[in-house]
Amino acid sequence: MRHGKKFNHLGRKKGHREAMLSNMASSLILHKRIFTTTAKAKALRVYVEPLITKSKEDSTHSRRVVFSYLQNKESVKELFGTVAEKVADRPGGYTRILKTHNRQGDNAEMCMMELVDFNEAMLDQKVSKKSGATKAKRTRRGGKKTETVAAEAVAEVVEEAPEATPEASTEAEGDSKE
Repeated sequence: MRHGKKFNHLGRKKGHREAMLSNMASSLILHKRIFTTTAKAKALRVYVEPLITKSKEDSTHSRRVVFSYLQNKESVKELFGTVAEKVADRPGGYTRILKTHNRQGDNAEMCMMELVDFNEAMLDQKVSKKSGATKAKRTRRGGKKTETVAAEAVAEVVEEAPEATPEASTEAEGDSKE
């Protein structure tokens, strides 16, 4: 039965699960990217994101709290050094899970988990999109136009419309009476 099951136990006892998550978190912090199963990655995200948030405040207390989870001096040093510096302005969502393929042996869903601010290819792509010409969003329904765009459109229509002559207006009236 699953009464009160709040998280994925990953088929392990408490001590084994905590040791595994600690090692995976240390590897993620040191290498910035790891390959694992999707279930482990989702459990790791819940484990490591509060630690990254804690690293934004560099104090002895927060270092000791993070060390109690990671049990690795090098990963704590890396977390409070380069990682905290890069994520300082990010309000959350420090990790990204990208599904890759299914493992050949047991068909388990595999994924790549990475720290968001350390993927140079995606950061370059994001910068190039922003630097390009900004396109207006296109929707099926018209949407609201700004006052300047609406005024320009009205001016164009007025310029293109043929001027009505008195002869043309009397001819139009004569056609409608018949």
